[in-house]
Amino acid sequence: MYRIRFHGRGGQGMKTASRILGSAFFQQGYEVQDAPRYGAERRGAPVFAYVRAARRTIQERGIILEPDLVIVADDSLVPMPAAGVLQGVTPRTVLLISSGETPETWRHRLNIAGPLLTLQAEAAAGAEQHFVGTALAGAAARLVGVITLLALEQAVQLELAGLGGETLSSNLDQALAAYELMAPQAGLVSEGEALAAAAYQRPDWVELPLDEADAAAAAIHAGATSVEVRTGLWRTLRPVIDYQRCNRCWWVCSEFCPDSAIRVNAEHFPEIDYDHCKGCLICVAQCPAHAISAIPESSEAQP
Repeated sequence: MYRIRFHGRGGQGMKTASRILGSAFFQQGYEVQDAPRYGAERRGAPVFAYVRAARRTIQERGIILEPDLVIVADDSLVPMPAAGVLQGVTPRTVLLISSGETPETWRHRLNIAGPLLTLQAEAAAGAEQHFVGTALAGAAARLVGVITLLALEQAVQLELAGLGGETLSSNLDQALAAYELMAPQAGLVSEGEALAAAAYQRPDWVELPLDEADAAAAAIHAGATSVEVRTGLWRTLRPVIDYQRCNRCWWVCSEFCPDSAIRVNAEHFPEIDYDHCKGCLICVAQCPAHAISAIPESSEAQP
């Protein structure tokens, strides 16, 4: 059975990538599972999706703990423990990272023995972030070595049929280009061994102490704790205020910000809390004066 995980941020198309790869496997006669895994996160939050494919009925359920292939759309997720990129990675796991760095650089950083490849999916896709997942799905299809170019093309057309002519054509071009780029590594990913239920061991019983709620309850139930969660790290695009165009209407952007990351100072000018702004860009859409614009976070421009 093939076990594959896609890691990325909200908005990079990991759900779509898993569906494309799952559909391509299905076109080749495989039984398939594909599903995303995320909560209520907005654009920029770490998310992942997984694909299982086998010639027999798939009995496994849930997330993949021992992947055969791990695909990373945003290399800033690799060192982030909460993203779980390296969870369950073994010496036989193939790691494919969308990055401008070389495989040797990443191998030195991570000190892992398994196969490691890089693909500049974002560079290949240009500024259109929604192409990244499609390109990585095309690369994954070639790495498993059992999906034909025709099956990949049919999968992209099936899953993205609702996007229309030009967008569908661009995504298809990126998927096929990545498929061809991975030709030297075709078949590098091998199927993992079947997991036997006979060896399953029940976990030991764990006694939990009965503390009072103020000690035992989750931290989110305590006051003033969310400020410690730096959700600004999730951003891929940064909203920037042009104070020359700002009308000081004082309430629109701050009122519509879902995370209260915009406050208004004594002069009625809005100020963005970049530690907690997640880059949802609702403020950009709502500003009547168009005084708020979005710039790539990677440019490291200061507000």
